[in-house]
Amino acid sequence: MLVNLIRTIVLYLLVLLVMRLMGKREIGQLQPFELVISIMIADLASIPMSDVGVPIFNGIIPILGLLVMHLLISFCNLKSIKFRGVICGKPSILIYRGKIDEKVMKKERYTINELQERLRGKDVFNIGDVEYAILETSGEINVVLKPEKRNPTLKDLNIQAQYEGIAYDLVLDGVIQYENLKKLNKDYSWLKAQVKKFGFSPEQALVVTIDADGQIYCQQKEGKNV
Repeated sequence: MLVNLIRTIVLYLLVLLVMRLMGKREIGQLQPFELVISIMIADLASIPMSDVGVPIFNGIIPILGLLVMHLLISFCNLKSIKFRGVICGKPSILIYRGKIDEKVMKKERYTINELQERLRGKDVFNIGDVEYAILETSGEINVVLKPEKRNPTLKDLNIQAQYEGIAYDLVLDGVIQYENLKKLNKDYSWLKAQVKKFGFSPEQALVVTIDADGQIYCQQKEGKNV
């Protein structure tokens, strides 16, 4: 029983490491070769986990081999457009200038009902509002609406947009984010003074953030006395 537990933990940590090294993608955004490798890794890890008679290295070595294959294919994708087209394919335009391309639909084995379903997922409920619908290599559909159906932008309304930066985390669950303080050219003394205005110390904070306008959001941990 203990052996099974240890093997499971080792393989779990290995698969987690491999998936992290493969990059940050959602399942729906995986390229075909990435999806195949992910499925194979899951299968390879499950066998040594469930069968103690199978040496654990029979799972580890093939998983590492798949990681090498992934890194190699990813490198070739970056260096060669032709290779990228063969492995990943090319985007297909299902709707071109407001007209459904039946040849492309048949080639991609897409029905009108499936197209409408995917459009509704993009908050488009009338296929007649679509100027372009592009089926990406990941299987996702991106939509360009007809000009008269698009929401007006600030530029359309001749409104000058103000700059909006990102908010930085200064404290997360009582842990000071010194790297972000350094980016803002601030130190712990400044942070302590800011949080003190709320009646507690940075170590007692659940979260402290600061936005581009210098506005600070701060919340104390529950059950923490000042």
